[in-house]
Amino acid sequence: MDRPATSQSNSSSGAGGSSAYGESAETFLVKFETSRGDFVVEIHPDWAPNGASHFRELVENKFYDDCRFFRVVSGFMAQFGINGDPAMNKTWGDSIQDDKVIESNSRGMLTYAQTGMPNSRSTQLFISYGDNSFLDGQRFAPFGRVVEGMAVVDQLYAGYGDGPPMGNGPDQGRIESEGNRYLLKDFPKLDYIKTARIIEAVGAEAEPASEPAKETSAAEPPAESEQPAEATPAAE
Repeated sequence: MDRPATSQSNSSSGAGGSSAYGESAETFLVKFETSRGDFVVEIHPDWAPNGASHFRELVENKFYDDCRFFRVVSGFMAQFGINGDPAMNKTWGDSIQDDKVIESNSRGMLTYAQTGMPNSRSTQLFISYGDNSFLDGQRFAPFGRVVEGMAVVDQLYAGYGDGPPMGNGPDQGRIESEGNRYLLKDFPKLDYIKTARIIEAVGAEAEPASEPAKETSAAEPPAESEQPAEATPAAE
């Protein structure tokens, strides 16, 4: 299966990056308002402290606003986290240190995409549609889970499929360099995040995502490719 790959070649320190956990260890909620509807994720710093702290910083700086779900593979995962403004991607391009994998990549889990190299997590994330436990041994450390609106995540537009070289979907390198201008022109049906904000509570009792989706054996892990202009099967 594919890896959730990213297309960035990043350092693990510098402006716009985090390499150490410095926030409260308390869980918190983030509401995503999207073109398909709303969903809420519950973030657990005790699962992956570096990842949770960096995510909070990104949300507080509105990084995910207007980001497209550019890689949605039915039965596998929905990947997002390249900003529509190339300047924002450069500002937040530094990577963070890896976390120990504590929780499994089960349905509804929120995890960073990465390259095939250690300490390569940056801004790209994915939500698992099914049992992706095969990623657990590849340093993919979940740091949150969808607690409301998983049906919305299930309905994100998946018609474009995987990106190069596995498919004809959006190219991560071009998203990073050209932004939403490229996506609006060539992939206008992509769903997108309107806003992502920290909230106090969900509207209803939070429950883990249920009814795992059928796994796919043809998808690559969510990855960031090691070369910005080229997405490889093992890394975006």
